[in-house]
Amino acid sequence: MSAIEYLKLSEVNPNDFIPLLNSQKIREHLIEHDLFNAGTVKDWINSKIIIDTTQGCKIRAIIYKNQLAGWCGIQYENGKYEIAIVIGDKFWGLGKNVFQEMMCWAKELGHDEVFIHLLHTRPEYKFLQKISINVYETELLGSKFTTYQLAVK
Repeated sequence: MSAIEYLKLSEVNPNDFIPLLNSQKIREHLIEHDLFNAGTVKDWINSKIIIDTTQGCKIRAIIYKNQLAGWCGIQYENGKYEIAIVIGDKFWGLGKNVFQEMMCWAKELGHDEVFIHLLHTRPEYKFLQKISINVYETELLGSKFTTYQLAVK
């Protein structure tokens, strides 16, 4: 899977994100939001670029075989560093590799732990349960999530 590249969001055409972020399959597993257009996607990218400049954070586009497959990042939210991985459905097989790379980033950034919040529409992930310090339910922005607390090793 060495064909995976991680680019800064500013290195990707903003319009390439629109079909990904508006995909119904992806939207089923994210907090409800309006559909993106050329203007709102630029605002979203700019907000992620700001997060990327924050100490301890890293946000990247996921490129696979020269195609935008998704985006991922370590973000600081509600006093915790959390991992976000959003991948288009035809690239879902990349998820585990992206996760492993992000855990390397977390170590490089000096984190002791990171969190993953999966919307209640997602199944519980046995591999995450096995490696988690703690698994619990949280409510964020009015939605229920399963939260996985992971030690960074």
